[in-house]
Amino acid sequence: MSETDYDVIIRGGTAVTAKGVRRADIGIRSGKIAAICTGLSGTAPTEIDASGRLVLPGGVDTHCHIEQISGAGLMNADTFESATRSAAFGGTTTVVSFAAQHPGQRIRKVVADYAALARQGAMIDYAFHMIVADTSDGNLSEDIPDMIAQGHRSIKVFTTYDKVRQDDKSILDILDVAKREHALVCFHAENDGIIRHMTEKLLAAGNTAPKYHAASHPREAEIEAIDRMCRFAEFAGTRVMIFHVSTREGAQIIRDARARGVCVEAETCPHYLFMTDSVLEQDNSARFMCSPPQRTKDDQEALWAAFADGTLQLVTSDHAPYRMDETGKLANGPNAPFNLIANGMPGLETRLPLMFDAMVNQGRGGLEAFVALTATAPAHAFGLRGKGRIAAGMDADITIWDPEMTHTYGANDLKDNVGYNPYQGTTVKGMPVTVLSNGRGIVIDRLLAGVPGQGEWLPMEMR
Repeated sequence: MSETDYDVIIRGGTAVTAKGVRRADIGIRSGKIAAICTGLSGTAPTEIDASGRLVLPGGVDTHCHIEQISGAGLMNADTFESATRSAAFGGTTTVVSFAAQHPGQRIRKVVADYAALARQGAMIDYAFHMIVADTSDGNLSEDIPDMIAQGHRSIKVFTTYDKVRQDDKSILDILDVAKREHALVCFHAENDGIIRHMTEKLLAAGNTAPKYHAASHPREAEIEAIDRMCRFAEFAGTRVMIFHVSTREGAQIIRDARARGVCVEAETCPHYLFMTDSVLEQDNSARFMCSPPQRTKDDQEALWAAFADGTLQLVTSDHAPYRMDETGKLANGPNAPFNLIANGMPGLETRLPLMFDAMVNQGRGGLEAFVALTATAPAHAFGLRGKGRIAAGMDADITIWDPEMTHTYGANDLKDNVGYNPYQGTTVKGMPVTVLSNGRGIVIDRLLAGVPGQGEWLPMEMR
């Protein structure tokens, strides 16, 4: 090997590799990790001194809403350019977002149109889930199998929400196709009837403020739907993923199902780990509205315990960006009832620093568990080859962290297009400072170096 065989060398950092935590130099060639060792010989046009820094795999965020029209017809605030820029500043180098079908649409066209948006704007690599809202007109029999064969192996199903929810028969039909075609079915699992019942009661009583959103989505709605989807998965023999688990009981249902041999995996999100339903008592509380809503401190402890015993395998942002204006959460007026306010919060940029601070600095699992939950496990769950680990031959998606850097979040300091930070006032210790995607610097010393369109689509491999 000549002395210029590497494009980039990262020297002197403490790396979390497939062989554990160790001091190592990393040589990168043609977008791949080519060598990992101490005292790496040779030179490169770009050498990065990582002394005193942590060298970690780039984050993999498998639950992000980007440049997507909601079931209510609202386009969210982030394009692929603004969302992936924000993700990169937060240390994430791969996102999986949603090609969202609406009734009457063919899924193959939905995916093609969405892919065109991603090719134009994405700064980091990406894959798609297919939101299935309509199984008729050849969607289930033709389009979904064809899209799976092309590498779109994740299907998203809602058990609630007008226009997108699927009834039990349709869900079982989808599970059958997914099993046959070796796809994963992901669920937003809340009982629609319970939510409708509670929403009607609250509105009739004049309880319309955003703070009543939590009461309209009681924990029983999640508990019932998670249990039903686990039973459906058991009956169909299909691999499933439960999104954004928020309750102690939901986690226990998944734990019990896995013990029975059900092929169910599950995730939660930072807003369930670091917020409780008391945030809806704050001013401008619409900014904190999400579904399921935040719960209690007891639920938070149960979720951390579920990480520790493997019941929950990954943590995602559920980035759902709506501005606090007439284009987003205030689309139905500044005093709209809670049921007419868009749900969701930004989270792409804050996911990793929040989790690093909790897991590494506060002892909630440690450095290797942090990497597993935020990079390795998500990449494995969705069959993203080359992602989530630092090892020879893997994509050179690498985030260099300053473990001593502290940052206090401000009111509007994120690189997305949402206009507010739900974690305003929160201080974290440990921040990503340099981020490489396929060996190219996209954030260097906290400054943007990436360009729109350099990200590449990732097929999901069969598991």
